[in-house]
Amino acid sequence: MAVRRMSAMLLAAGTFAAASVFGLTGAASADTGTVAPFAAQARQAGLTGTQSAQLQAQVDGYVADLGGKQVSANKILVPGGSMIVRAPGQKYAHDLAAGPAKGDIKPACSYGHLCGWANGAGGNGNSFDYYRCGYYQLPNLVGDGTWVNNQTPGTVGRFYNRDGSERWNTGGAYSSGTASWTPVWYARPC
Repeated sequence: MAVRRMSAMLLAAGTFAAASVFGLTGAASADTGTVAPFAAQARQAGLTGTQSAQLQAQVDGYVADLGGKQVSANKILVPGGSMIVRAPGQKYAHDLAAGPAKGDIKPACSYGHLCGWANGAGGNGNSFDYYRCGYYQLPNLVGDGTWVNNQTPGTVGRFYNRDGSERWNTGGAYSSGTASWTPVWYARPC
């Protein structure tokens, strides 16, 4: 998963970085009406033009792979939930539209949701939050991290390998634990 996206993201990041150097763009977006707010969020988070371009290239790659719609500089609404791409300098993925993170605090997982995030140290720090029953591709989580099953009592979350075979399940809600995310490709929150 990481390998197939890496070359596309590097090409896109290089293109965006070159464009920003020549003044062609701030931050790009699939929805051109939102370029200014996303660029402002990245600036407020202290990202450089190059970092903003790299983040946008990652977001664009995930929108292309997973579908959905970009709603902030690093948050994407996907079918059944959302994902957040960790911005440079963040330990854990935090929605840049929500303002500055209050330290290196792990994200919360709302009631009725199945959530997970990769650690920023040694992993890519991305996160997911699913609330609707379905079978979903995960947002290229890399490294170790955490999951929380905060669905209705007794509901089991399941995680799957690339070939679709079940890797593990969470047991009945409420439950939480740690995971090695790199081999995990899909989740089913019900």
